[in-house]
Amino acid sequence: MALRYVLALKFVLGFGLALALPPLSQVWLIFVCLSLLLLIDSMQPPGRLRHAFWGGLVFGLGYFSFALHWIGYAFLVDAQSYLWMMPFAVGGLAGLMAIYWGLAFLITEWLVRRGWRRWLVMPSLLAMVEWLRGILFTGFPWDAPGLMADGMGGVLQLASLVGMPGLTLLVLLWGVLPCAIVLSWRQARQSVLLPLLVLLTLPASWWWGQDRLSSLPRAANNGPLIRLVQPNIAQSDKWRSENGAKVFDDLMAMTVAVSPAGVMPSVIIWPEATVPFLLDESEPALQRIAEGLKPGQTLLTGAIRRQGSVARSDYFTSILTIDHHGVVTHRYDKWRLVPGGEYLPLAWLLEPLGFRKVADLPEAFSAGPGPVQADVPGVGPAVLLICYEAIFPHQLVPTGQRARWIVNVTNDGWFGRSIGPYQHWAQTRMRAVEQGLPMARAANTGVSGMIDAYGRHVVTTELGTAVFIDAQLPESLLPTLFVRVGAAPFLISCLFLILVAGFGRVKF
Repeated sequence: MALRYVLALKFVLGFGLALALPPLSQVWLIFVCLSLLLLIDSMQPPGRLRHAFWGGLVFGLGYFSFALHWIGYAFLVDAQSYLWMMPFAVGGLAGLMAIYWGLAFLITEWLVRRGWRRWLVMPSLLAMVEWLRGILFTGFPWDAPGLMADGMGGVLQLASLVGMPGLTLLVLLWGVLPCAIVLSWRQARQSVLLPLLVLLTLPASWWWGQDRLSSLPRAANNGPLIRLVQPNIAQSDKWRSENGAKVFDDLMAMTVAVSPAGVMPSVIIWPEATVPFLLDESEPALQRIAEGLKPGQTLLTGAIRRQGSVARSDYFTSILTIDHHGVVTHRYDKWRLVPGGEYLPLAWLLEPLGFRKVADLPEAFSAGPGPVQADVPGVGPAVLLICYEAIFPHQLVPTGQRARWIVNVTNDGWFGRSIGPYQHWAQTRMRAVEQGLPMARAANTGVSGMIDAYGRHVVTTELGTAVFIDAQLPESLLPTLFVRVGAAPFLISCLFLILVAGFGRVKF
């Protein structure tokens, strides 16, 4: 088959594989797309490293073109200023992510040019570069294939054991099995036992996860009551200074509203960067908060804050803890900043060409010092995550500390009703399972909600609605295996499969 047709088909297969991600969750495409990919590679002449790299890159480009297309919605908020940047930002990001996949396929071809062992090496290397994608150059682990487990029922519970990296390896291995079984039978019949055994791990994982869920209570009956406020402020209106009073009034109205349950919430949570002014510098706003909160209540709110002199200030996107006296008792500064949103990578090169970050501040945001826990009165220590930080499966908490719950505030209003907010919600669900901690999430336009330590939805909101919801905080679990050992077993498994399949003489 001519190379151009092979590349075109691989692009389509990558695009199809992305449809298995939430919220579409067409998980059957995992097996179709990955098996066809393995079949195509098995039919190509061996040893062409350049062709292998381009094939993997084009497959990745198809995947990331769909998986990340929703980022383009951010450039429509102020289309007159930013629309021209959309193809460069979305296409450039998809291309950069696809390079990782191209390298994985190149190394696969170098290690295993022909033979049935390729089905072990390719998924292992692809899982390893996905892990690296989440770490190198500040990391961008959005839409790792392991997220497809969100649509696989009980399989998601494996995140408590192996985390997102391990799920990525398993999803990729399972996906190539239909083709692997056929190739193993045709090329080395005695080797078909291994893919059949790996196939059995899929129903076994589903059964284990379903059994884990069915034996547990669905919600707490005595946990502290948490209020999640979703103001649903359109991004085009959010930063207009003339809207500040109305935005704040709406937030306060939902904050002081009587709970449908007739119980006073212990904690109220507002979304990321909620008001279009510096909240901690506004005495009138803090006074209104003090008047609205009852004794013992605490407000956790996303906010922009500044630090420094009048002549030189650093800006942070933060979570402020405010007590019922209107006093800011704790500040957490986001330390994983969004490339292109909160800062511009390679600004020295791109700014002269007219590129700008999407968040319209005179200067780039500064990064905080790192993961921090906050002791929330009446609830306990909380992991604080702002927006983008919830997509990272590692370094959520300071080393050696254990929280009671996770708080995530975000503003997905940039992305309208695209798949982006739903993918973000699915990734926060994954963090809850990995950590064994319940999560309370307040999003400007949605999705907001409470998730228990097993990833189950206690209560959620609809996207694009102005609403508040009250929910009792579920119990936390003991530290999961993934919390205790991290990605080490995943890396050892990948290296073992690569070494045995690539260099070994073992007959399975």
